[in-house]
Amino acid sequence: MKTYDIEVQRLKAMYHDKGVLDIRIDALVLPRQQREDQAPSTSLRLPVEHARSLLVLLKQQLAELDKLQPRSRRSGRA
Repeated sequence: MKTYDIEVQRLKAMYHDKGVLDIRIDALVLPRQQREDQAPSTSLRLPVEHARSLLVLLKQQLAELDKLQPRSRRSGRA
């Protein structure tokens, strides 16, 4: 499995289409050296300000998606 270090440099846009969120970012992606003592994984790094912005944008997009659901599915009851 290939592993990478991904550093988000700028959040550009976010929208949803047919149940999928599309997040546009500028990012630096570099191959990651796998260490023997760690399981292989890709690492994502982003500044706190970008993390806060991403959280706000995700909440907005999820609220818009919830509006599209029938009222009976929004109530939280099965």
